[in-house]
Parts: sequence; structure tokens; C-alpha cells
Amino acid sequence: MAIQDRLRINNEIRADALRVIGSDGENLGVLSVREALAAAERSGLDLIEISPNANPPVARIADYGKFEYERRKKEKAVKAKAKVSETKEVQIKVGTSDNDQNLKAKKAAEWLSEGHRVRAEIFLKGRYKGMGEEFLKGRLDMFLKRIPYAFKMAEPITKSPKGYAGVIERDLAAQKKREEAEHTNHENQ
Repeated sequence: MAIQDRLRINNEIRADALRVIGSDGENLGVLSVREALAAAERSGLDLIEISPNANPPVARIADYGKFEYERRKKEKAVKAKAKVSETKEVQIKVGTSDNDQNLKAKKAAEWLSEGHRVRAEIFLKGRYKGMGEEFLKGRLDMFLKRIPYAFKMAEPITKSPKGYAGVIERDLAAQKKREEAEHTNHENQ
């Protein structure tokens, strides 16, 4: 644990006056450090400076070990809920069949719905490298239009070492509109 992560307790507190919160969560008001330490001692607990940058700084009367345990537990829970987004990759070739393109588009949609970015690439080898740029970009663009999830271009389609590639990411607002439109269509049928 870094030194600045550690909270000041008891005699380590440097402020002259503190806004003190009691052990039961009640507000004891603004007290001098000496009065706050005396109140903590009467309770048999520690005085913990929980918000040193406030004016005046805020301190709480609590058992430091228990307080630190709860704080770490909350930090771990927040970390566990944080979603890690990564860039997934889908690759097609000039001759990839419609069915395979649909399957890859469906997988890309799944990744987008999970919050990942998707790098779509048209892979070129051999004689395909000599094909026209507009044709190849158009082919990749046609593949992107098959993806059944609303997205926006994060990086435009450009030449890559293996062919042409572009990066897409989900567009939540557009996806919500799309889903509402589909829902309306189903109700009208």
C-alpha cells in the first residue's frame, strides 16, 4: 500500500480542527483535534481522518482495523465490477462466403454488445493484393453492414499490413433506437 493511500489516524492528524462523525454515524460537529481525540478515547476507538482535503477535514471515530477492512472490501468489489474492454478481431477474405460472413458478423455483434471494440479486416494474399483499393474497401464496408448491432467507426478503414482494416465500437444511442424500431414493427404485425 502506498504511503498516500494510508489514512492518518489519532496523533498523525495534523489539522487544527476537524468535522467529526461519531461511531454511530452521528455528526459531532467541528471539534479541535484534542477534543476529537478525547471523544475517540472515551469510545475506545480510533480517530480516522477520512477526508483530509475537505474544509475543515473530516474525521470518523471507528475501529481502524475494521474500517480499513471494509474500505478494502469495497475497493475489491468495485474492481471486480469494472469491465475490461479489449479489441477483438474478425477477419474475412475476398472469397469468404455469405454464410461465413453472416456468422462472423453475428460474432462481431456479440462482442460489440459486451462492450468490446472490433477490428474488422479484409485479409489479402497473393493476387488479391493487386485488386483496386475502392473494391476492397467496399467489400469490407459491405461486411460491416451485415453486423446486426449499431456501431460507429472508431478508426476508419485504412491500409494495413495484411490488407485493409477498420475498428468499430458500439453506439448505444443508435442501438436503443434500433431496438425500439424493431419493437414497434413487431407490435404492428
